Amino acid sequence: MYLILFDVDGTLVDSQNTIFHGLKVGFAAVDLPMPDRKTALSIVGRSLEEAFLDLVGTTHADKVPAMAAAYREAKVSRRNQGLDLDPLYPGARKAIDQLHAREDFLLGIATGKAMRSVRHMFDSHDLHGRFVTIQTADTSPSKPHPDMVLRAIAETGVEPENTVMLGDTGFDMAMAKAAGAHAIGVTWGYHDHSRLVEEGADQIIQNFEELKFAVSEVMKIHKETM
Repeated sequence: MYLILFDVDGTLVDSQNTIFHGLKVGFAAVDLPMPDRKTALSIVGRSLEEAFLDLVGTTHADKVPAMAAAYREAKVSRRNQGLDLDPLYPGARKAIDQLHAREDFLLGIATGKAMRSVRHMFDSHDLHGRFVTIQTADTSPSKPHPDMVLRAIAETGVEPENTVMLGDTGFDMAMAKAAGAHAIGVTWGYHDHSRLVEEGADQIIQNFEELKFAVSEVMKIHKETM
C-alpha cells in the first residue's frame, strides 16, 4: 500500500484571497501595520498562531492570541454568509478521484488548517470519503514538525518509504523528510521552486497531470501499474 498526503492551502485550493483577508483582520485587531502581500502569504502552511508570530516577531508575541482569534472569528462570520469559498486548483478533483480509485493507494490530508476548515472544504467541493486520514493543526504541532506525517503513517500502517507528501511550501517538504517520507512540490502555491528544492523536494510538478508520474518516480512504482 502507498499513502499520498495532500496539503490544502496552495496545493488543493487557491485560498490566497481569503487568507490575506483574514490576516488583515488580525493585524487590524491589534493596530499593527499589515505586511506586504508576498510577505504575508509566505507563512501559509504554518498553524495560525505560529504564522502570526512569524510575521510580527517576538516583540509583539503578546498580541498573537488576539490576532488569531480575530482571524478565526472573521472566517466563521464569512462562511456563515456563504463567502470564503476557495476554489480547487485545475485538475485537483480529477487527480484525487483517479488516485482514490486505486486499490493500492490511500489518500490523506496534512494541513495547518483546523479540522473545521477541512470539513468546510469537503462540504464545498463534495470531497467526503476520499481521505482515510486527516491531520490538522488541532492535534499536531505546526509544520515543519513531522508529527502530522507520523500520525498519518501510524493510522494507516503504511511504511514511511511508501508515503509521499504533496505540498506547495518548504514547510511541507521539510516535514515529509523529517518523517522519513518522500516529498513532491507543486509550483502553483506560495513558495518558489528554489525553496522547495532547498527543503528536500524529490520531484516538483507544474500541474496535477504530472502527479501520477511523479509518484511513480519517487516511490519506484512500475509505470505500467500507474
